Amino acid sequence: MFNKVILIGNLTRDPEMRYTPQGTSVCNFGLAVNRRYKQGDEAKEEVTFISIVVFGKQADTCGQYLNKGSSVLVEGRLQERRWETEDGQKRSRHEVVAQSVRFLGKKQGPSTGFDAAGGEETAPPDETTELEPF
Repeated sequence: MFNKVILIGNLTRDPEMRYTPQGTSVCNFGLAVNRRYKQGDEAKEEVTFISIVVFGKQADTCGQYLNKGSSVLVEGRLQERRWETEDGQKRSRHEVVAQSVRFLGKKQGPSTGFDAAGGEETAPPDETTELEPF
């Protein structure tokens, strides 16, 4: 079997950080992926919204450098989560478990941002990779 997903899109919200009971970082964010196509003479656009989950050091990096509107390339695998609500309804959700996140953006000069704590210029890494902890 083969389960690999490669997506390029923009974050729909700021990343949400949380931690497992064992202390592993988990970062969740939404990704909007656009598809443009032509139907007859009319240009159309379709947007798909996808939930992304990232673990470990990569999650820390995503939480630190990404925000709503950031462009990223995500490589990972598709998984389905299933749960039951308190009132007994069965729910499920598909999400991408990221194995690699590459930060995309417009080319800028040497200044790419400022560190909120010290005011020093910092550049986010181009790519973070780490397999999930389990």
